[in-house]
Amino acid sequence: MPDTAFDPQTSAAVLTMARQGRTPRPFDLPTALRPQNAAQAYAVQDAVVRERGEVAGWKVGAASPDALPARAALTRDSVWVAQAPHAGEAAVHLPAAGFAVLGVEAELVYELGTDLPPRETPYSAAEVHAALVSVRAAIEVCDTRFAAWARQGEWSRLADQACHGALVVGTGTADVAAVQPLAQGVDLWVNESVAVQHARWGNPAGDPLRLLAWLANEGAHSLGGLRAGQWVTTGSCTGTVLVAPGTRVVADFPGLGRAELVFD
Repeated sequence: MPDTAFDPQTSAAVLTMARQGRTPRPFDLPTALRPQNAAQAYAVQDAVVRERGEVAGWKVGAASPDALPARAALTRDSVWVAQAPHAGEAAVHLPAAGFAVLGVEAELVYELGTDLPPRETPYSAAEVHAALVSVRAAIEVCDTRFAAWARQGEWSRLADQACHGALVVGTGTADVAAVQPLAQGVDLWVNESVAVQHARWGNPAGDPLRLLAWLANEGAHSLGGLRAGQWVTTGSCTGTVLVAPGTRVVADFPGLGRAELVFD
């Protein structure tokens, strides 16, 4: 039976007003408006996303190769796709003042070339793979609409778009079949120093295709499924590194691509 006691719209309004600066940032959602499970958290998250606008992508991840994935929809106002380098400058510039927290992660992001709408018969891994048209390097900026970082319970954080701030999509390849993510190395540079380096895949979720299939078959249904042109970023390969305003961040996936971000 539907949960008639919990009000996701009011919970979402608290987060939206905090993001817009119309109210002070709370330390957590009020007790009566605090989600108690994943279904309630997604109901709040979906309400937040519908208020923000068009879905341009998704983030999906899991704590281990066997753990149930979790997702957040990303709206157009928080997704930045780097243009071709001009005069040696390939970085996306974002104002540091637009974020409460500057947490950065190197991630692999997949571009969808085909709609994968909700359907009764689950999509096979092969169907999901065939819907992908590129794999690229990405930087996710982790942020919060709360007054303190990572002090809330998991359902409050999931409701808050799973701590999403921005997604910067860099360069990569259209040869999706050639990419071997579990063998892929990654370097996360902060200014001129390597902050995190993995010779092989550092993502605890394991194979990202499992995450993509779950998103197509379950995770994205409440917002209409996956659509051509959307980006799906598949979780951190480096953990979250907190940085300061003025920092240049580079996510380098050797042999594949790189994403660059400057916090102005």
